[in-house]
Amino acid sequence: MKTLNDFNFKNKKALIRVDFNVPLNEEFTVTDSTRITSAKPTIIKILEDGGSCILMSHLGRPDGVQNEFSLKHIIATVENVVGVEAKFVSNCVGTEAEEAAESLKPGEILILENLRFHKEEKKGDRNFAEKLSKLGDIYVNDAFGTAHRAHASTTIVADFFPENKCFGYLLEQEIASIDKVMKTGEKPILAVLGGAKVSSKITIIENILDKVDHLIVGGGMTFTFIKAQGGKIGNSICEDDKMELALDILKLAKEKNVQIHLPLDVVAADAFSNDANTQIMDVMSISDGWQGLDVGPKSITRFHEVAMQCKTILWNGPLGVFEMEHFAKGTIELGNSIAEATKNGAFSLVGGGDSVAAVKQFGFEKKVSYVSTGGGAMLESLEGKKLPGIAAML
Repeated sequence: MKTLNDFNFKNKKALIRVDFNVPLNEEFTVTDSTRITSAKPTIIKILEDGGSCILMSHLGRPDGVQNEFSLKHIIATVENVVGVEAKFVSNCVGTEAEEAAESLKPGEILILENLRFHKEEKKGDRNFAEKLSKLGDIYVNDAFGTAHRAHASTTIVADFFPENKCFGYLLEQEIASIDKVMKTGEKPILAVLGGAKVSSKITIIENILDKVDHLIVGGGMTFTFIKAQGGKIGNSICEDDKMELALDILKLAKEKNVQIHLPLDVVAADAFSNDANTQIMDVMSISDGWQGLDVGPKSITRFHEVAMQCKTILWNGPLGVFEMEHFAKGTIELGNSIAEATKNGAFSLVGGGDSVAAVKQFGFEKKVSYVSTGGGAMLESLEGKKLPGIAAML
């Protein structure tokens, strides 16, 4: 597995797959530049070596060429973040792109137009990948967010650089962080899994039970476990067809000596609304007409105690409906607990869309060890799946 530090980029053109799939507002201005900032160290290393960078990415889900998905909208943000002027070419393959790449001088950056304006990108088309490969001397994959896709620019293109391919700093860091949890983590290891459905987390739970010592279950999937054990869950969300599975998971955890921690109490509401009436209720006896939308004070205390005794922590998914202020406390307090454990020397990894959103919203980004940039890729890694974008580099 080669990394950036295995190469000197002097007078070399680096073809870099970045993940600049960033949110834009109605004026086509970038509203969150995290992904661009994450790629900066890789870009700077190459430029400082005396090389040039050809950046390729997708943006959104265009159907053919669509102006609102053009990467020209992000040029100003890239220039602002990296501190270097960027050139742009209105295609990612063909004569225009090849000429722009050819004329690129050391220290310069070229941004290619949206890869997904070509259907061949998502199909993993070999001819399309070969056209991309003509643009650079060394292929650098720094796009963890798309590493689970076998697309032309993330996987197939690597074939055309048998000796000259490597991971960028971001991708290297993502792999190392997941390995710290899944392979080399200092015990005790805690996984916190939240979110609405057990069904979306089954493979993760099954895969990590061999790795962890503690598993905190929160969010809507709590109630499938509670109902399966004979609890009364009122109007709380529940996957009735997964109750048997929930019992199997509890049994398997016991066999593997993994302690599963379910909430003890909940903040229950009489409607799915921030303005609903609320009550603290025991998780096993939620009244009819009421639904659990956050964990309660006893759960917060218990989860804090668990987090404080662990040396490695994975957090995937919120504990409640944190988008509503009145049901955000459990997620915020869990963030505080993980931040404190991290301060005391634990390694903490946050990954998966909603937990990343919560961490950003409540200001925990700098208080945990690592926040993953890839939702789907992160989840598939935790499920134990081989990511094609990573496999192609080995």
